[in-house]
Amino acid sequence: MQKLYIKSSRITPEIYLSPDENIFSIKGVSAPEDVRTLYYPVIEWVKIFVDDILEGVIKTFNNESPIRLQIDLSYFNSSSAKFLYDIFMEFKRLKVFKVPMVVEWFHETEDRDMLDAGSDLSQLVEMEFTYISKSKNEK
Repeated sequence: MQKLYIKSSRITPEIYLSPDENIFSIKGVSAPEDVRTLYYPVIEWVKIFVDDILEGVIKTFNNESPIRLQIDLSYFNSSSAKFLYDIFMEFKRLKVFKVPMVVEWFHETEDRDMLDAGSDLSQLVEMEFTYISKSKNEK
C-alpha cells in the first residue's frame, strides 16, 4: 500500500502514514479552514488500510510489531477533533480482529488540556491510549 504524506503548514499538521515503515503520525497544529479537504483523504486512506488488513492483504503487524499511531498535536480545533474521532473509529475496526495497535498521545508536560482531550477521545472511541509527556523544547 502506498504511503500518504501531507506536509504541515502553519494551521495544518504533518500527516505521515506509511505501513512499510510502521509510521502512522499526525503532528503539529490542526486548525485548517477547510477541515474536510484535509481529513477526507486521510480517512479514506485509513479505511482502505484497515480493509486490507482485515482481508489479509497486509499481514505485517503482530504483537512484536503492532501498528503504532502517534498523535503529537500542540493544538487542534473542534472540527479537527471530529475527524480525529473518525480516524480512530476506522482503526477501531481492527480491535474486533485482535490486530495489535498502540496509540501514543503526546502532550507537553504542563498542557493538561491536551492530556484531557486525549483521555476524552480514548473514552469516546473505547481504545486505550499511551500518554507521553514531553517538555516544551522537544520537537
